[in-house]
Amino acid sequence: TLSVEWHESLLATAGAGSAAALASAMAQYPDGYIAVVEGAIPDGADGAYCLVGGRPVRDIAREVCDGALATIAVGACAFDGGIPAAAHGRTDAKGIRGVVGDSKLITLPGCPMNPVNLSAVIVHYLTTKEWPALDMMDRPLAAYGNLIHNQCERRPHFEFGEFATSWGDEGAQRGWC
Repeated sequence: TLSVEWHESLLATAGAGSAAALASAMAQYPDGYIAVVEGAIPDGADGAYCLVGGRPVRDIAREVCDGALATIAVGACAFDGGIPAAAHGRTDAKGIRGVVGDSKLITLPGCPMNPVNLSAVIVHYLTTKEWPALDMMDRPLAAYGNLIHNQCERRPHFEFGEFATSWGDEGAQRGWC
């Protein structure tokens, strides 16, 4: 069964009930659950830039991810902090790896993240009781193992340094990279 037990945005109006729903969801699955994290995690000013129920979301993320079978980082911001993590940002935002480390992490970068990839990771686990094979960036090989560049019909032109430099120029008319 797949269900969303807690989501801070969906429960924003629940007030204290949001914290109770989170505690209940975590207690309901003592052997673990899958944590899906979307968005950058603010870490500056002692976490004061994003509070849920008066607690820094950074601390909630650590608690939730610690009890998870795996944490799936969905989207560019959860992967590496995205634009919120740009230099000199006030929030000191980070991707989830910067907050909880590498343990049990699966990443699905992209903006927006491809929902088919998320579904495939979850279905793979539910059917095999194993997580899919990952690359060195903790991305599923099935989704990120082949580069579009390697499959491109214009790849030979790339290898020979033949590039179109503007729309409609001679290189573009000849099908160059």
